[in-house]
Amino acid sequence: MHRVVLLLLLALAACGGPSPGGHGIAARLECAPFARALSGIDIQGNAADWWWKAEGRYDRGTRPETGSVLVFSSSSLLPLGHVAVVSKVVSRDEVLVTQANWMRHRVTTDQLVRDVSPSGDWSRVRIWWPPSKTLGSSVYPVLGFIYSGRSVSHDRLVRAVPGAIRVASGE
Repeated sequence: MHRVVLLLLLALAACGGPSPGGHGIAARLECAPFARALSGIDIQGNAADWWWKAEGRYDRGTRPETGSVLVFSSSSLLPLGHVAVVSKVVSRDEVLVTQANWMRHRVTTDQLVRDVSPSGDWSRVRIWWPPSKTLGSSVYPVLGFIYSGRSVSHDRLVRAVPGAIRVASGE
């Protein structure tokens, strides 16, 4: 089923239709200030440290929710980790994220992320790579999701992106 959906999305992308995460908006931002501005989760420091700094301040878990922050752990590919805001839950193993600097100096919206962990616990993911118009081949370790504690819709979150870019640019 998921392959059928992905093939449909790829076909639409080839026809000039929507794709799961385009080339984005030019913005010289790091992921953490942008995720903080968009999600309202007030954590400072490197992305890989967010998970530990959230303890006792924000709920955390392994279930994606719109508006939550997906925290990538430090790895050889991401020495400082990475954070991305979940903009939509597509299925139990796929979400769309909005993030800064996954593509250098760009904010990308609705970029597909797939859980590829053996136990389905969101501990390992693959992420859409817009230049190739497919899921990237790298697998990234993930610590989990930090929940903002507020309800937000996909449309509201996407409309908030320009304001989050302005706020994050001022930091």
